[in-house]
Amino acid sequence: MKARVLVKLKPSILDAQGASVKRALDGLGFHEVRDVRVGKVVDVDLDDVPDDEARRRLEAMCARLLVNPIIEDFTVELLETDSCQDRTQRVD
Repeated sequence: MKARVLVKLKPSILDAQGASVKRALDGLGFHEVRDVRVGKVVDVDLDDVPDDEARRRLEAMCARLLVNPIIEDFTVELLETDSCQDRTQRVD
């Protein structure tokens, strides 16, 4: 089973990297960009386990290592390898 964890700064946290990217895009002529938030993607390949167990384990990984809960939010996506569909649930 494959999973993806999307990590981004909480809305109340200033995203200095996102602000820099926005300024650079504006300088390149992309004036339509209103805001940019930069995050990270963590792809995890898991042994086959039931979805609820996989989600619980991934949330534990986030709580213990992958995410700083003070400044970051995350979303866990369980990816179906055979049909390339995802089952997404936001966790704040």
